[in-house]
Amino acid sequence: MPLITFEGVEGSGKSTQARLCAERLEAAGRRCVLTREPGGTPIGLKIRQILLDPSNTSLDPVAEWLLYEADRRQHVREVLRPLVSSGALVLCDRYSDATEAYQLAGRGVDADAVRRVDAIARDGLLPDLTLVYDLAPEKGLARALARERNRADRFEAAELSFHEKVRAAYLAIARREPERVTVIPADAPSEAVFERTWEVLSGRFPG
Repeated sequence: MPLITFEGVEGSGKSTQARLCAERLEAAGRRCVLTREPGGTPIGLKIRQILLDPSNTSLDPVAEWLLYEADRRQHVREVLRPLVSSGALVLCDRYSDATEAYQLAGRGVDADAVRRVDAIARDGLLPDLTLVYDLAPEKGLARALARERNRADRFEAAELSFHEKVRAAYLAIARREPERVTVIPADAPSEAVFERTWEVLSGRFPG
């Protein structure tokens, strides 16, 4: 069954859209599982705490990237591949495209190294469909900070230029892989964004 991933800048609403999709699919009687990166496994939850902790200001960009890859490898082996093989429709909040956007483009980690190691972490598992929720970073950050009551995590606290690089990287991925990636404008109420999300999802996977 398909692996569908949800991507976007901070505050783009991708997590809300993934949850709404899961609820609609379950209501329709479809077997689906909603998971996330980082933090889709017990080990991944511990990694997530390190990655998002705003006090970890000295975390090296390469160390950050390798923590994400460790989380992904565990997630693929423990959760994603078994679920896909069992016939479940899997919805994943962030996956490899996030690493390209945040660590390769945003942090400037070596592109060849990222691609080689990420291929090992993915273990051949690629998304069948990726939805990228596009939003101006300043709007997304304002949303995220309001949601978190002005307590920014490590990424939300980054400079605006970092988030602009992340957005540009997502759009570049979509241009490079239009068969897999669909960009959905996210500057609208969540209900309207979900209508477009469901249109894309049901169009790609009828029934």
